[in-house]
Amino acid sequence: MLVGIILGLISATSFVLALLTITAPSRLLLKVSFGLFAVSMGIWAAGVGAFLTIDQDFIAGVAVHTYYLAALFLIFGLFLFTYIYSGMGTRIPSRHLFVVSAVSFLPILAMGFIVITPGGFIESIYPAPLADVDLVASTYSVYTGVFVVYALASLAFLTKALYVRRVANRKMKVQRRWMAATIAITLPLASVFNLFLPLMGIYSLIAVGPMLVLPVVAMFFYLMIRHSLFDVKLAIVRTATYVLSLITLAIIYMGLAFVVSNMLLGRSGSNTQNLIGVVLALLLAFIFQPIKQFFDRVTNKLFYRDKYSVDEFFAKLNRTLTTNNNLRHLLERSANIISDNLKAEQVFFFVYNDDDKPISAGTKGHKVLPKADAQDLGDLDKVLVTETLDDDDSLRRMLASHGVAMVVPLRQDGSVTGYLCLGDHLSSKYTSGDVSVLTSAADELVIAIQNALAVQEIKELNSSLQQRIDAATKELRASNAQLQRLDEAKDEFVSMASHQLRTPLTSVKGYISMLADGDAGKITPRQKTLLKEAFTSSERMVQLINDFLNVSRLRTGKFVIEQTKVELGELVLEQVESLKPTAKTRDLKLSFRTPAKFPSLMLDAAKIRQVVMNFIDNSLYYAKPNTEVKIKLSQKGKNVEFTVTDHGIGVPEAEQRRLFNKFFRASNARKQRPDGTGVGLFLAKKVIDAHDGEIIFKSQEGKGSTFGFSLPVEKLVTDDSNKLDN
Repeated sequence: MLVGIILGLISATSFVLALLTITAPSRLLLKVSFGLFAVSMGIWAAGVGAFLTIDQDFIAGVAVHTYYLAALFLIFGLFLFTYIYSGMGTRIPSRHLFVVSAVSFLPILAMGFIVITPGGFIESIYPAPLADVDLVASTYSVYTGVFVVYALASLAFLTKALYVRRVANRKMKVQRRWMAATIAITLPLASVFNLFLPLMGIYSLIAVGPMLVLPVVAMFFYLMIRHSLFDVKLAIVRTATYVLSLITLAIIYMGLAFVVSNMLLGRSGSNTQNLIGVVLALLLAFIFQPIKQFFDRVTNKLFYRDKYSVDEFFAKLNRTLTTNNNLRHLLERSANIISDNLKAEQVFFFVYNDDDKPISAGTKGHKVLPKADAQDLGDLDKVLVTETLDDDDSLRRMLASHGVAMVVPLRQDGSVTGYLCLGDHLSSKYTSGDVSVLTSAADELVIAIQNALAVQEIKELNSSLQQRIDAATKELRASNAQLQRLDEAKDEFVSMASHQLRTPLTSVKGYISMLADGDAGKITPRQKTLLKEAFTSSERMVQLINDFLNVSRLRTGKFVIEQTKVELGELVLEQVESLKPTAKTRDLKLSFRTPAKFPSLMLDAAKIRQVVMNFIDNSLYYAKPNTEVKIKLSQKGKNVEFTVTDHGIGVPEAEQRRLFNKFFRASNARKQRPDGTGVGLFLAKKVIDAHDGEIIFKSQEGKGSTFGFSLPVEKLVTDDSNKLDN
């Protein structure tokens, strides 16, 4: 009887530990594996107790099947737990190992429910009394082999994690040694009493096995709490909430059932009572959640006076991270939010910066982590809790000197960009839930910090650029002033040189004209031709000098339009006649018809003549041989138009918009006439603009061009009688 009581207590203890683990907010696979281990332990102890204390053959048969199967699940749960706890789960995903291993012993699991006759035939597939069961040697050997393999694997995981994988915490190293030693001693002894002795028909000592294994379960449970693998306090609170909720529902159900059955229905039929039972069950299902929420609030007030809402915490933190781009303000406000919610004595950030000057900011009066001490943390890849370090660890002493109880690494692209440091908890200790919250918040903090650093870098770059722009602007202004002085000197030189060149050219023209007219004696036809060419070249030189003079006058503000009465038709005819010899030498034909009636206009005759000459002369240079250059002067509405159309090289479309700029010449024009200056069209546009007119231009490369101008008659007529009709 005493053995049964002891085994019952062992079973109850295992179930409680399993329940606390399953309800805890911890790593899913870790708590599932430990839960399987603890539940199997409870079922195993209960099966052993039932087998030893109950005399009925059928119950004894069920019990022996139960504890054999429970033992198999127990060793499997231990195998999974040690695999995950020791950190080996990073090599093969734990969920994959769980599935593969579970499938591997399904045949063994089935054998526990198959009754085999002495001849080896299947008699039944349900648990039978122990007297009817014949454990075939081969089947039992496979069962024993699976058990031993899982036990050795569990011991190997802990041993490898202890001696091969680096364990920084001395206390954790000691605890893992105890775990390995306990498994190495307990499992062989339990196997002797519960595996090998029953094979020889000795069942009286099987109660020793659960008594040996229970300390292992308790030790593992303690280690999970010790290393914050789950929050036992929260597990107790959740368990209490569910238990109180179920008790309340049971009381409500019994009370309502009693009132309805005895007071309202009396002796009504069973069908009515069944219907009422269904209704009450549905009612309880609806009120379960409100009752649970009520007990949640009550237990939280009792056990978690400092509890904070994770959703509200992240909402506040996200608002701060998304509304601040000033790095220092962002760090200070984030630190205050973390400190207020997690009840930290101090919170501060240490962030590496490109200029080799780390940024430190946090709550008021926070400590400052020196760069050398931060470097001692190394490549930290998970949250570091100071108290988990050995007492003689230099890193623990360093963190304690700065009042740091927890360090959260801020990682980006596989490297540490900074640290979040928390001081001691003001009322108790940090929980695993706090660690999980900070781990999740670290990713958002890293992104916000990097964005703020980028904004800060852009601001610094803008400031630097502004300084450089100011310096460059100052230098450009000085250079521009110098260029203006040089430009003025150039304009003065051009003006002076042009004036000085005009005087000898005028003399040259006069003497050539006298020679051509025979004033110096009779000349031959050949000589006369040469003199005409010389006279034409001197005329061109005079025009070129006049162009440069006009450009210089435009720059100095001395470009003046001197209007006089001009017969534009006669002016154009004179220029056409003077250029016909040139056209003839280029195998071109000039075509012009003077209008019969044309108004007299107030124009600057010299400058308009220069424009007309320039347009016709360009056509003669760029027109194709044996083609006609058409010159037209006409009246169109309120304007008079002059155009020169040729079949020449044309102007490339991409260069047309720059054609009337000073000193610009089209690329094909430069090839055909390298000696051009590029000021003729520029001056032509200035002259026409000064007369309130507009330039006419259209061209197609390779097919020819049309140049000309349009002048407003009403502004330029000499008297009212010469105005054109509308």
